[in-house]
Amino acid sequence: MSTPLATARPAGLSLAVRDSSTMLRRNLLHVRRYPSLTLNLLLTPVVLLLLFVYIFGDVMSAGIGDGTADRSEYIAYVLPGILLMTIGGTTVGTAVSVSMDMTEGIIARFRTMAIHRGSVLVGHVIGSVLQSLAALVLVGAVGVAIGFRSTDATALEWLAAFGLLALVALALTWIAVGMGMVSPNVEAASNNALPLMVLPFISSAFVPVDAMPGWFQPIAEYQPFTPAIETLRGLLLGSEIGHNGWLAVGWCLALTMLGYLWSKASFARDPK
Repeated sequence: MSTPLATARPAGLSLAVRDSSTMLRRNLLHVRRYPSLTLNLLLTPVVLLLLFVYIFGDVMSAGIGDGTADRSEYIAYVLPGILLMTIGGTTVGTAVSVSMDMTEGIIARFRTMAIHRGSVLVGHVIGSVLQSLAALVLVGAVGVAIGFRSTDATALEWLAAFGLLALVALALTWIAVGMGMVSPNVEAASNNALPLMVLPFISSAFVPVDAMPGWFQPIAEYQPFTPAIETLRGLLLGSEIGHNGWLAVGWCLALTMLGYLWSKASFARDPK
C-alpha cells in the first residue's frame, strides 16, 4: 500500500517542475514579443533616477542631514528608493500579462488541460521576479555610472541587500498576479497595479520622513516601502537600520502570503 504513494509523490513534483518550466518559457517569450512594454518598464526608473539627481537633486538634497549634502550624497540616498520603484514598475507588467491571459481565454483553456494547476501562476511569478532582478541590475549600473558608491558595504551586506530586493520582488509579484486575475480588462489591471510603483513616492525614497509634515509622517513611516528602503540604505551605506530590517521582512512575508492565497483562490474560482 505504501509503494504507490511513495512513487506518486516524486511524479507529482516532477510534473509541477516540468509544467512550471514550460510556463516560465512561455512568459519569457512574451517579453520578447512585446518589447515596447518591457522597455517602458525599464526606462521609467532610469529616467526618474536621472530626473531626481540632475534636475531636483540640488533642491532635494537640502532635506538630508544638516542640509549640506551635495549631489553625490543624494545619489546614494535616492538609489535604494529607485530600486524599489523598479520592482514596482515590473510588477505592473505582470498584472497586465496575467489580465491578458484571463481576458483572452487562455487561463480557461489551461484549466481543461492535464497540467499542474499551480504551474500557470508559478510561471508568471518566476518570470516576473527574473525580469525584476534584470531591471535592478540595469538601474544599479546606471546608478554606479552617475556616481553611486558603496565603499563600506561588505560582501555579506551586498548579499543581504540583493536577498531583500528579491524578497520584495516576490512579494509584489504575487500581489500583482492577484490584481491581474481579478481585473476585468488590461487597462484596469494596469491601473490597479499602479500603486505598487507610486507608493515609494510617499515613502522615505526621496526625502527623510522627518522632513515631511507632521500629519503625513505616520503614513510615510508605516507603509511597506519605507522599512525596505531604510534597510537597503543601512546595508549599502552603513546607516542605522534599527527595527526596519524586521519590518521589511515581515511586510514581504505578509504580502507574499496574501498575494499567494488571493491568486490561488482567484485561479481556482470557476469562470462565470
